[in-house]
Amino acid sequence: MTMQRTIFSAVFLLVLASVAPDTAANQSDWPQFRGPNRDGKSNETGLLSQWPDGGPKLLWSVQDIGKGFSHVSVSGGLIYVTGLEEKEGVLSAYTLDGSLKWQANYGPEWHVSHPGARSTPTVQDGLVYVASGIGNVACFEAATGRLVWSVKLFEDYEAPQVQWGYAESLLVDGDRLLCTPCGKKATMVALNRKTGKPVWTSPALGQGSSFCSPLPLIHNGKRAVVTMTETAVVAFSPEDGSALWQHPYENPRQNHPITPIYHEGMLYVTSGYGKGAVGLRIAEDGMSATRLWEQPRQDPVHGQAVLVDGYVYASSHQKASGRWSCMEMKTGKLFWEAPGVGKGGSIIFADGMLYCYSEDGVVGLVRPTPEQCKVVSTFKVSAGDGPHWAHPVVAHGRLFLRHGTVLMCYDVRKP
Repeated sequence: MTMQRTIFSAVFLLVLASVAPDTAANQSDWPQFRGPNRDGKSNETGLLSQWPDGGPKLLWSVQDIGKGFSHVSVSGGLIYVTGLEEKEGVLSAYTLDGSLKWQANYGPEWHVSHPGARSTPTVQDGLVYVASGIGNVACFEAATGRLVWSVKLFEDYEAPQVQWGYAESLLVDGDRLLCTPCGKKATMVALNRKTGKPVWTSPALGQGSSFCSPLPLIHNGKRAVVTMTETAVVAFSPEDGSALWQHPYENPRQNHPITPIYHEGMLYVTSGYGKGAVGLRIAEDGMSATRLWEQPRQDPVHGQAVLVDGYVYASSHQKASGRWSCMEMKTGKLFWEAPGVGKGGSIIFADGMLYCYSEDGVVGLVRPTPEQCKVVSTFKVSAGDGPHWAHPVVAHGRLFLRHGTVLMCYDVRKP
């Protein structure tokens, strides 16, 4: 009888699995800046392709996460977000239902021009890493908030303060944590992510820090980490920190470069404020890069861009007066410009749709197509204050939006 019951239970579970939604496959974490692969793309499926009037259902909101412009990270059933309270940085962890799990202080945070947290937490193997706007780095236990280690990155590597604050979101590479202080002693640094001790330092290139968060890539079987400094696009070896190549890219007005996009041997880079986007071709041996095209109409500043089916979608800051645009990655050809969801903003991709969050506070679902700007649904964010600079995040069937000190969570799952 016991054997029959065991067989019946196994068959029942198989049948149930064949008809029930695969929640494990449909729900995915967003453990770092710009998502699992740092490309602004969610692995979620089963999401609404159109929102009801007024937007998706608001599940909950939290009013006191501290000032900041960083977006949340979601990992292991917890939501992590950085914020500024008075002059200190606070890392908060919430459950998926919005309950506070823990809070931890990570030291002085940027509190002058545009005060607030900049860095998005990076979560890996039970540890969470944050950087402050003044150039300090800290590691915490993800489950408890216990401080594991901290370093004064800018002080250790003699890096000057950035005009608008250090805004890099840190990159985990195996057992190393990669940071880019752009100091006199090193441009990029690899720390042992469990102890905070240096593993390697790159050459000091004499280039200032920018707002860029690095991108790991594999080109013709060779690993590299690409980022942007104040004056160049630079590729480093993640093994020893050696500089593989650098290509000049300087914006004389202001430098707010996005994380580069890599696709089929090409890089898309831009920094806003009228500089426009540039397409670089990486050499076969991965030791140099050549400019192929320049598209002055797409300059999304810190709102980032996303690549879908060979086309780059982004807002524009100056040349196109805050309009949204679509261009072909391979050629740099502009396919359309449109008002979209409002003046400028940030963008991600999930389940076949673009999620656009404008600096006007409008959030929209846009269907990605090179033919036209197809806005499907919109709603207005009314809570919070200050600039609408935080990026949207889609994870576990939820849309997370941050506006100043307020974090909002919306249900975007299909019924």
